[in-house]
Amino acid sequence: MFLADKVIVISGVGPGLGRTLALEAAVAGAKVVLGARNQEFLASVVADVEAAGGAAVARGTDVTSKEQCQALVAMGVETFGKIDGLVNSAYVHGDWASMDAADSEKFGEVFDVICQGAIRMAQACLAPMQAVGGGSIVNISTLSTVKPFSGEAMYAAAKGALNAATRHMANDFGPMGIRVNALRMGWIGGAPVYAYIDQQVAAGADRDTVIAGITDRIPLREIPPEVDCARAVMMFLSDYSRVVSGASLDVNGGEYMAP
Repeated sequence: MFLADKVIVISGVGPGLGRTLALEAAVAGAKVVLGARNQEFLASVVADVEAAGGAAVARGTDVTSKEQCQALVAMGVETFGKIDGLVNSAYVHGDWASMDAADSEKFGEVFDVICQGAIRMAQACLAPMQAVGGGSIVNISTLSTVKPFSGEAMYAAAKGALNAATRHMANDFGPMGIRVNALRMGWIGGAPVYAYIDQQVAAGADRDTVIAGITDRIPLREIPPEVDCARAVMMFLSDYSRVVSGASLDVNGGEYMAP
């Protein structure tokens, strides 16, 4: 198990990628510390992790609060003795609106969760990571930062800020032995995307046509399965990426290929 003996903090644990990240980290041998605003859902994920033979603790956490971020990390240290990794996956999407129609006054709310929330979580993890000689931070970003998707103006702008913050974190945290990378996710074959497809079908669209509209743009011709997207994150948490920092990896089946 390539994450054996590691303790991983995951923010923004929801019914999509967040839950799968928690399960995959546990399967890989890590103990997981889970944060999200929905305490009831967190309890169900903890139960799933334990049923799979893993160890987990969770705390209701709003990443717009510095104190709550610190409390989540403190729980991890108190329970498991250390922190080795952090996955920043907390987000809000904001309004589905193109840039010409987006309410400029609402952008700050999205930035506060996606970018500033990741910074709060990272800063909370610095001391415990330094105490064990270093660690790994993975920031979950999006394909929309490099390949615009109409309607994601707020979300992509905040994730773009996170991309820039990732490089500054990598530069500033590197001397502490902490590496920081971003993974730009495209379509993820999990509950949120399948719910979107179901909505289109309910509105009268043909399911195969909707799916083809997505996969025809992806060279691998499939919606990247959620578990495979999570496993890419696991690699960056592991020692296999020990000398990789400041990178942005595209996890999208080839839909976008960085130069």
